[in-house]
Amino acid sequence: MVSSTLDKIAANQDEYSCRVETLGECKIDSPIRHHEFIRDGERILVTENESFMKYLEGRLGHTPTFERAGPLPMIFHAPAWTRVGIVTAGGLCPGLNNVIKGLVEILTFDYGVKTIFGIKYGYAGLSPKFNYQPYMLNPDVVDTIHELGGTILGSSRGQQPTDEMVDTLERMNINILFCIGGDGSLRCARDIAGEVKRRNLKISVVGIPKTIDNDLQFIGRSFGFETAVAQAAEVIRNAHVEAKGTAGGIGLVKLMGRDSGFIAAYASIANPVVNFCLVPESPFTLDGPNGLFAAIENRFAAGKDHAVVVVAEGAGQELFKGMPEVRDASGNILKNDIGEFLKRALECHMKSRGIKSSVKYFDPSYIIRSVPAKGTDAIRCYMLARNAVHAAMAGRTNCVVGNLGESYCLVPIKLATIERQKIALNSDLWRSVMDATGQEYYFGTTKAGGADGLMAP
Repeated sequence: MVSSTLDKIAANQDEYSCRVETLGECKIDSPIRHHEFIRDGERILVTENESFMKYLEGRLGHTPTFERAGPLPMIFHAPAWTRVGIVTAGGLCPGLNNVIKGLVEILTFDYGVKTIFGIKYGYAGLSPKFNYQPYMLNPDVVDTIHELGGTILGSSRGQQPTDEMVDTLERMNINILFCIGGDGSLRCARDIAGEVKRRNLKISVVGIPKTIDNDLQFIGRSFGFETAVAQAAEVIRNAHVEAKGTAGGIGLVKLMGRDSGFIAAYASIANPVVNFCLVPESPFTLDGPNGLFAAIENRFAAGKDHAVVVVAEGAGQELFKGMPEVRDASGNILKNDIGEFLKRALECHMKSRGIKSSVKYFDPSYIIRSVPAKGTDAIRCYMLARNAVHAAMAGRTNCVVGNLGESYCLVPIKLATIERQKIALNSDLWRSVMDATGQEYYFGTTKAGGADGLMAP
């Protein structure tokens, strides 16, 4: 958590509370059998780091905790009368179908809920003007969808009029809405929850955080991120092979990451054949003694015959000064294409310097986000879904499920979306990237050869 985020929370503690809203007292016995329930009101610390916890206590004046997620012995919504809607919104991400499958199976097998609507094409499916027919979901329908990438419900960007969407929920008698999405999608869910509260309706709105960029606050690692990193590491391997296949070869890989470079950073560590990792959090220049051009020339001058460059899509935007700002349907600023820009710039520079070189450009953005979730990522999807169902059935609302260490918790949406999580340039993660790439030596920010005369990778 960066200090600006903490400053905002400390200055507005009533607005950014750790307390999750509830629809009312839980008076119905849970139908779950053979399960150890958590205690109502049980809470967990927002971090397991003791020194950071003391720092937070000092800044906030209290010990910050989140409600522990899990099944409660008493619930709010009567399963026999519960009607559920599930929405997937925003860009695709590995694991969406895993989450849908988990929601449906846990609602059905743990609680006996029979009516589950899959809302088609994001929030557009809650607007009557599009007339999208909802998808009736049950365990048979979702049986093997985890083997597929994407989402069987489809998705879309952008928010529909909040009053229209709540009208639709009332019309369909939906009393639980699950929203699977990132920053913009969760803000929309928050608006829906606010309108529901204004109308005094008993509808739980619970989010499952979906951000391939891993840029939400307080929710731990987002589902799909590990799979995306694994896929990106494979592309980096290919770029390395191509770069080494020609004299002065440069393998250039553009990865997703609008404002946060976590995929680029982790993929560079996962496959440390990367020589330069460029992320939005660390501005860079092309020209001058400490620019990218000089850094690559320094690498070649040191006897290396190739270079691999990984760049996040939001990196280097300072190189596009004067370009008009354009936003997508979700309100996100569309980034200028740093990948194509660097490819042309590198080719022109090397040619102008008379350096024999060949740039091989890879843009796997839609590949890494459209594959099925794998391994522990798939497990995280199912556990997030499981805890989202427990929260919703207990009448929690306007919240998102987070994953802190081995525990799951409930985080108010407003806190999770306070501002994007970014790489701290003084963190162990970024230090690991510097060590894995050795780029400081080539950029001239560390004395060439290091203290022990070691050559950079």
